[in-house]
Amino acid sequence: MKYRLPSLLLLSAATAFSGVALAEKADRSKPMNIEADALRHDELKQTSVFTGHVVVTKGTMVLRGAQVDVRQDADGYQYGVATAESGKRAFFRQKRDTPPGAPDEFIEGEGEVIEYDGRNDTVRFIRRAELRRYRNATLSDEVSGAVIVYNNLTDLFTVDGQPRTANRPAGAAPAAGGRVRAMLSPKEPPAKEPPAAVPAKPASAPALRPSQTLENP
Repeated sequence: MKYRLPSLLLLSAATAFSGVALAEKADRSKPMNIEADALRHDELKQTSVFTGHVVVTKGTMVLRGAQVDVRQDADGYQYGVATAESGKRAFFRQKRDTPPGAPDEFIEGEGEVIEYDGRNDTVRFIRRAELRRYRNATLSDEVSGAVIVYNNLTDLFTVDGQPRTANRPAGAAPAAGGRVRAMLSPKEPPAKEPPAAVPAKPASAPALRPSQTLENP
């Protein structure tokens, strides 16, 4: 089944991640479209629950999960929570706004739960969380941890690892995904301009020798 949310349930802010690139600006004005097997909507509470292979698209933004809950507060800000099936992870992807001439950039993230906060314009990836940035089709940066929070307004993200449990010895190996891991590629240096051509010196005229005699025509 396909659902097109009315303006009452449209996300009012965009989402995403990367150096100087910000979320795709055009996504702010795009409608939200949702495909799911079932929908339960509560008009009084302004909540909608989509279940069954849910796919949410809003411009370049894509959010997938087994269930997605959407709600709206009294000020009109909207929130979404995507939950994955047992043993799997929900998925998020969005194109970045890049300067003219720069390669396309995309942000991807996964987690057992993905929370979108429309008021603060943040995305939160919970449990087995990963966040990746691509330049075109090339993986550029990647971070993983227990919880990742990405702020779309400031383009900053924080990563928390799994806290050490009291019953695990200090020297024991941490649980899978317990520590924060990151792979960050260096920035590409700006393209160098070719050196300016040195103008050629004009050819000098031959020197004139003084005449020692005067000749009649």
